[in-house]
Amino acid sequence: MNLLTMEHITKAYTDRVLLNDVAFSINENEKIGVIGINGMGKSTLLKVAAGIEPYDEGKISIGNQVKICYLPQTPEFEEGTTVLRAAIADNVNELNQWTIEADARSMLNKLGFYDYDEKVEHMSGGQKKRIALVNALLTPADILVLDEPTNHLDNAMSEWLEEYLIGFRGAILMVTHDRYFLDRVATRIVEVDQGKLYSYPGNYSEFVKLKAERQDMALATERKRKSLLRTELEWLGRGARARSTKQKAHIDRIKAMQEIKDIQEEKKVVLDSVASRMGNKTIELQNISKSYGARKLIDDYSYIFLKNDRIGIIGPNGCGKTTLLKIINGIVKPDNGTIEIGQTIRIGYFSQENEYMDASMKVIDYVKEVGEYVTTSDGKITASQMLERFLFDGAMQWSKIEKLSGGEKRRLYLMRVLMSAPNVLILDEPTNDLDIQTLTILEDYLDHFDGIIITVSHDRYFLDRIVNRIFSFEGDGKVRQFEGGYSDYLIRKELEGLDTEMSLKDVLVIMTAIGHHDEATGDAVDPVSAALILADKTDVRRNRVQNPVPATFDIHDRVNYAALSTKLTIQKEKKVIQMELELDDEICTVMDYFEIFLERMIMCRRAAERLDCKFKLIANGNKMC
Repeated sequence: MNLLTMEHITKAYTDRVLLNDVAFSINENEKIGVIGINGMGKSTLLKVAAGIEPYDEGKISIGNQVKICYLPQTPEFEEGTTVLRAAIADNVNELNQWTIEADARSMLNKLGFYDYDEKVEHMSGGQKKRIALVNALLTPADILVLDEPTNHLDNAMSEWLEEYLIGFRGAILMVTHDRYFLDRVATRIVEVDQGKLYSYPGNYSEFVKLKAERQDMALATERKRKSLLRTELEWLGRGARARSTKQKAHIDRIKAMQEIKDIQEEKKVVLDSVASRMGNKTIELQNISKSYGARKLIDDYSYIFLKNDRIGIIGPNGCGKTTLLKIINGIVKPDNGTIEIGQTIRIGYFSQENEYMDASMKVIDYVKEVGEYVTTSDGKITASQMLERFLFDGAMQWSKIEKLSGGEKRRLYLMRVLMSAPNVLILDEPTNDLDIQTLTILEDYLDHFDGIIITVSHDRYFLDRIVNRIFSFEGDGKVRQFEGGYSDYLIRKELEGLDTEMSLKDVLVIMTAIGHHDEATGDAVDPVSAALILADKTDVRRNRVQNPVPATFDIHDRVNYAALSTKLTIQKEKKVIQMELELDDEICTVMDYFEIFLERMIMCRRAAERLDCKFKLIANGNKMC
């Protein structure tokens, strides 16, 4: 059933047309993800659909009984309101008056709130956004309109919200840049581009594939049009006579073809800067500790950063991730311990909240504060040329910062950081408010960045794409190190959580049970070598991202995951295990071990399911956004 229909909608701000004669509809139980470059009108589309903002032209039809709930990007609350009161505001009725507070407390707990009487005005913007999210989810609505619901959520919170929205009985219209989230929740993707809307059925993985097909078809149609126009112009140049009706109609068709605008090439941010030279000494943390009152954030932590380190820092909100970044950058002093920074180290700090921007300043003047010229791989370019590479055209360069959208301000801030030619990039939640296309280009830039990258992020795809080492805040000031990306971290944690850990010997016997054979000769391989082969075949995270793999999980795939947990120790224990296998006369039958294997693989299923959306996305290619 159709819940909302928009026909011939046009919306403009001064001379910027954000929605140009667009049509759009929302059907019952649809979950629609809206994507597009920052400043193209995604939030405007949501506000118009929710009735928050008027439109210039067109018509919107809504069912008589349809209720819409809107979650803004930056919510506001009345002064003096407590957390619980804000969460249930305007949602209490006769049917839920006895249960709504319990429901609100449960959701608030999931999102990290435990003091329900705390005043909202004392909280950060991220905490206010999470309270507003609870209020929206408690609102009885047929259409949920959510603007950036995943911002300021840690990984566990994002996964909880995914499950909630998947089970939500109603329609959802949302803007989010979390690609894993879109892949799991969305049933349709709508792209806002140059004032037009393009709809794609399916999740984000399907969108990547279908958009590539649409662009190929559009380019083929454009080539045919130009070829035909060239032929017609040649005919016209030979001296066509316009006295007959047919001749006049032919000439009119040629004029109509000439008036058709060429396909505009999709605008993309161009990230380019030159990193400063890095000496032998980088950044060394020795026995760092930091507490606020009785709350211990970091306890006796040491680490020496290596050249080309790619570090991802994860943990619950408020555990001390940003504090660690500020300690490294010298903004916050540790209670104990020392920080040594090499003389050649130049840090670029992209903070979670944009640095202070004078809203009355022009965009071009804000950039020129860093320098009139920027050194890139192509040589020196002017500040104006650099702005054009970041999609700030001539008119926008001379407009005031206050007129930019939140995403455009974020992009401008990123540009200023890169202009300083850092060799250490510290990125605190870099994916917040950046559109997917800019994120993809940023990821490609970081792949080739010649220096150290340290990032705090709750974007699971970004972590899998960029980092090769995870620092996990485990509570009580403890920071634990894991090798690989975020998915590798999840596998390790899942395997650690098993009641009975699968031993290396069990893995080897399982290899024997399922019969691993040499791919070249077809001969059976001894169990130890079989496990080593499977361990070697288990790609590191970066290869898995760059080379598509099947999204299905058969028995061999699951054994690969089990082998991954033993890969670091298998070389050392090879000879010992060989002796144990030779001396063990009481090995159970193949079926007995196979049953053990199946029981334990069921316990690993959750880890495999969490990776499913990642591999679907990779299989369709992750370069297109």
